[in-house]
Amino acid sequence: MDNITAKVSCFARAYHYLNNTVHVFADSAAKDLLGADYDQIAAHMSQGGSFFLPDFDGSKEEGLRLIVDRQLSPSVLARSAYCEKMLENEKKFGCRQYVIFASGYDTYAIRNRDSSMKVYELDLEEMAADKKKKIEEAGLHSDAVYVPCNLADISWKDRLIENGFDCQQRSFGSLLGISYYLDREDFEKLLKTISGIMSEGSSICFDYPAKEDSHETQVNQALARGAGEPMKAQYTYGEMEKMLEECGLLIYEHLDHKEMGEQYFADYNAHNPSHNMEATKGVCYVLAVKK
Repeated sequence: MDNITAKVSCFARAYHYLNNTVHVFADSAAKDLLGADYDQIAAHMSQGGSFFLPDFDGSKEEGLRLIVDRQLSPSVLARSAYCEKMLENEKKFGCRQYVIFASGYDTYAIRNRDSSMKVYELDLEEMAADKKKKIEEAGLHSDAVYVPCNLADISWKDRLIENGFDCQQRSFGSLLGISYYLDREDFEKLLKTISGIMSEGSSICFDYPAKEDSHETQVNQALARGAGEPMKAQYTYGEMEKMLEECGLLIYEHLDHKEMGEQYFADYNAHNPSHNMEATKGVCYVLAVKK
């Protein structure tokens, strides 16, 4: 199993951390976790420069920086920064369970030093096995509880509970990058199932594709199709609000790309005038609370 989408997301976080001193999101473990895959992805992206930057005329290093900053990093960094900031806020209210759905090569459990926070990572069995292997090869440590499952099969909730998840305790769930690859019916089904096992006051954080087209979203869609993971749905704010309400969830915060830029990219851009980044147009970010 190649897990190319998850690897590219991890690569974007690693590249951003290694090549900057001020960060949108600082992932100090991503490079070590990827291992040799880091250099392979960098080479592959450089070779595909004509796809990302058809009019670019510069060195491979300059081209790679542009590809990462303009195409790969913005959505990955924005959602990671937003999610972990929301998690820190929830910890202040007593949240001690963090569930990462489709966790991929997320490194929170590697970086986390709060022993009171229990982290559950849900993903396909092959993905979880590969991640644990990479962690071992890199000499890293993770306290995550791995729950191998397919989120399309509702039995994932039983596996989560069997592995120690307490439905009566306040929890926080991350669904980063998931809504793109599920049709509306399946995404709603997933939200209802999550809401059904969460206690009142628990929350989830996710990003979703808005009905706003842009060059960036077109390229992202082409990349997803090439990786065999086509994007399937887009939403208006009203549609998302209605769907969440039907799932027993209320929108607590909703940010579009302009608001994300102001809150999460401004400091980085002020320190990196030659390598500015913008939050991806057509992507919105949500914190929803179980009512």
